[in-house]
Amino acid sequence: MKDLIQYITNFQKRAGFYVFTGTFIARLLSFIASWIALQLIPNKELGVIIYALNFILFIIPLGGLGLHQGLIRYGALLRTNDEKDSLFIYVLKKGILVTILLITLIIVGSLMFSFKYENTSTYISFLSLILLPMYVLEIIKTQFRLKHDNKSFILTEVIYNVILVISVLVFSFYFKEKGYVIALIFSPIITVLLFIKKLNINFSNTQVLAITNLSFWKYGFFSSMSNVVTQLLFIIDILLIGNLLSNAEMITNYKYLTLIPFSILFLPQAFMNTDFVSFTENIKNKKYIDKYIKNYIFLFGIISVVFVVFSWLFSEYILRIFSEKFIEYTDTFMILVVGVCGILFIRVLYGNLLSSLGKAYMNFVITAIALLLNFILNSSLIPLYGIKGAAITSAILMWFTGILSFVLFKYYFKKQHTS
Repeated sequence: MKDLIQYITNFQKRAGFYVFTGTFIARLLSFIASWIALQLIPNKELGVIIYALNFILFIIPLGGLGLHQGLIRYGALLRTNDEKDSLFIYVLKKGILVTILLITLIIVGSLMFSFKYENTSTYISFLSLILLPMYVLEIIKTQFRLKHDNKSFILTEVIYNVILVISVLVFSFYFKEKGYVIALIFSPIITVLLFIKKLNINFSNTQVLAITNLSFWKYGFFSSMSNVVTQLLFIIDILLIGNLLSNAEMITNYKYLTLIPFSILFLPQAFMNTDFVSFTENIKNKKYIDKYIKNYIFLFGIISVVFVVFSWLFSEYILRIFSEKFIEYTDTFMILVVGVCGILFIRVLYGNLLSSLGKAYMNFVITAIALLLNFILNSSLIPLYGIKGAAITSAILMWFTGILSFVLFKYYFKKQHTS
């Protein structure tokens, strides 16, 4: 218990409670934005946008070819702010060029492909524009974290979601589904314009860093591919429900059933956002890492149990937030809750520790295996059980990826300290 108190105290010293509170507010605002869209846009039309948006969501981590991932790990190993600023400028310039190329490929590809739902190609083309401002916004937040300015980091996240809520409310009210698309593009652009000057970076700095080599690009690429496949794990259910059930309303129903279970993931993410730079700086200190793991597991073990019990006792009340009709999906909701605990308890921790070790490619391997299993299981279970089948698949794979991450981290961490 003494170690746990010290763990929480250290978290607080790194502005952890600002990050925790801000992350909670940001997730709540994101939830409100989704709820507003559900109220203002007919389910069928919203289902088509969600279907199109999910194609973009799993590509977002690939923005900049993952250079923002290299920025957080390699930047944490740099000692001076001037070096970190030079790395930021490099990642900004190269990443923008790569992202513009990626957007072009998405637009061309979407217009050439025939989708099941009308206007999907058009929505994908417009939503692909999100990639550029979201990439720049991500590296701005990363730079704040590298400088241990966690207050500015989380303020950026909160302001983005405030703008998103207001934009979704205004544009969806007046322009319905088209307004929702406009809001999604508009929000990150405004946030970038508000915060990029706060970094106080001298953009005339032309210092060349030795770390911006092939290894740097490979790390970023595999980290981004891991996140792409992880995103796809979350959204492939949506895509397969759309294709196998041919019912746009089922897409909307499943999407909103996942909102609350997935929202709890703000908790471990708050800790990782706060602590990633610190434990990357100490990744060779076995005593430090072992102690961190022990305290994290103890804390999030308790949180997982409380989350499951609370969700089971109040599931009907929770689902009524959306609509009375969602109560019939209580079993599906609880399956997702139990599944999410696999991410909450172990996946987030050991996935980030693997990245700190420089083994980002192993996260990619884990999620690639899970993606294959996801397709196989969903193809069998969705036709049999509908959206409950998708929930069962997700729950199994959330725990599977967590356990595999744990095994691989233990192997590589032990190897590091015996070599």
